[in-house]
Amino acid sequence: MRAFVTGATGFIGSAIVRDLLAAGHQVTGLARSGHAAASLEALGAKACRGTIENLEVLRRAAAEADGVIHTAFFHALSHASPLRRVRILLGGRPTHIVRRFSTTAVEVERRAIEAFGGALGAKKGSLVIAFPTMAMAPERPALETDASDPGAVGGLRAASEKAALDLVRTGVRATVVRLPPSVHDETRLGLVTRLIDIARKKRISAYPGDGKNRWAAVHRLDASLLFRLALENGEAGARYHAVAEEGLPFRNIAEAIGRHLDVRVVPLSPEDSARHFGWLAPFVGADNPVSSQATRERLHWEPQHSPLMNDLAAAIHDAPRQMSRRPVP
Repeated sequence: MRAFVTGATGFIGSAIVRDLLAAGHQVTGLARSGHAAASLEALGAKACRGTIENLEVLRRAAAEADGVIHTAFFHALSHASPLRRVRILLGGRPTHIVRRFSTTAVEVERRAIEAFGGALGAKKGSLVIAFPTMAMAPERPALETDASDPGAVGGLRAASEKAALDLVRTGVRATVVRLPPSVHDETRLGLVTRLIDIARKKRISAYPGDGKNRWAAVHRLDASLLFRLALENGEAGARYHAVAEEGLPFRNIAEAIGRHLDVRVVPLSPEDSARHFGWLAPFVGADNPVSSQATRERLHWEPQHSPLMNDLAAAIHDAPRQMSRRPVP
């Protein structure tokens, strides 16, 4: 199969590219820089220069492929074009910059998904998009059959999932792979990396309230395998959960960080949590248990790599050596 991958040199995307190549697929990856393009070509993939803002580039690449795996997203202001950065920074009150950035990121992603759909529909190609489990309703384990919740902490991205699944009626075999807040290996841990950074800087590892809210997790190599399985065998309109550990109490994560950093572990009130974690506070306080039972059964997917706590210990104690091995952003 000829596969086009966005975010192809990122933490998750680079693992997907390797997995696809090992399985015998021909891979083209979207690359924002010459350095990123060279890293793809060194793996045996082709490079397509551009960003997810370049809709014509995306259409052409998708038209030349049998399927697309879309993992790219604006995770930092630097990912946006200069003009969009100016609009985000100067387009309203300074206190609303985070909201403007998030809204812009989702709108760019929605347009990219629609561009893929236009190229893939006529030939009934495959589209797999990455999506956060933090966009699911809290309090009970989220199921694959559950629609995303616009009111959830990550619910702004519900528009992206809807845009992808709406393409099914145009002939696209569109599927969604939902990713938990910690996609990890021994070098990086998703949002848990930010928690470690905050704990190291402030010399305390904190958790909100009683810390019983739950986070899900998956090793990035288990996640990359699921993306390939969804591309190869996914059912049109299906949602799959790339979740190995379905509900780790947040307090357990905070305690592990405190133990490995040798700092105090403390509970925080909602007000103190907001000050301590900043923009991350709503995610820290979210209860996000996620079931992957149906995913395992339908795609014969079984996570095999190390759990979060093992990789957390490695990430903290082996950080200097790991810095040199990170994928190209």
